[in-house]
Amino acid sequence: MKLDKNINYIVSGLERSGTSMLMQILQAGGVPTAFDRSSRPPDENNPKGYYELEGGKIINKLMNETFPLANYMGMFIKITAYGLKFLPAGKYKVIYSQRNIEEILDSMEKMAKIHDENRDETRESFIKLNEMIIESIKNRDDIEVLLVKYNDILSHPEENVKKIYDFLGSSDFDLDKVIDAVDEKLYRKRRV
Repeated sequence: MKLDKNINYIVSGLERSGTSMLMQILQAGGVPTAFDRSSRPPDENNPKGYYELEGGKIINKLMNETFPLANYMGMFIKITAYGLKFLPAGKYKVIYSQRNIEEILDSMEKMAKIHDENRDETRESFIKLNEMIIESIKNRDDIEVLLVKYNDILSHPEENVKKIYDFLGSSDFDLDKVIDAVDEKLYRKRRV
């Protein structure tokens, strides 16, 4: 599948919201993706990998305007939510992952091997960040956004994968292969 070489394509969302799974879905469908497996290899928290560039240091480079976005036009890269604040004017398509906030916090605690004593404050901070970023990207004329829900992709992969590919303007993908990339076994911090 080819993407428009005049557009920067981004997978985003809060940390632990399913951004790596989205990158897996895109890659399985033959969508051009850019990531560096060696900078942050798979581990017990992301057994299939993180699908990041430069070990997730993109945000610092966006902040100081040294990240070469032009080198990644026509392919998907992953930038966590906070980094979207620093996108320069351009032309973007963003797939933004949302997930139950308690699952995100559970997953963060497991990954850091800690118990967050200030979980209520952490929750409020992440909710505010999420709302602020979504509002800001929806209000930019140079960003087209598709909001997806991690939990919905896992429970109804076919219809949600189709939404992603409709957003990209393509029906040229192997649905079965893409759905196989949705690994429900990795949905470990589940809240009802």
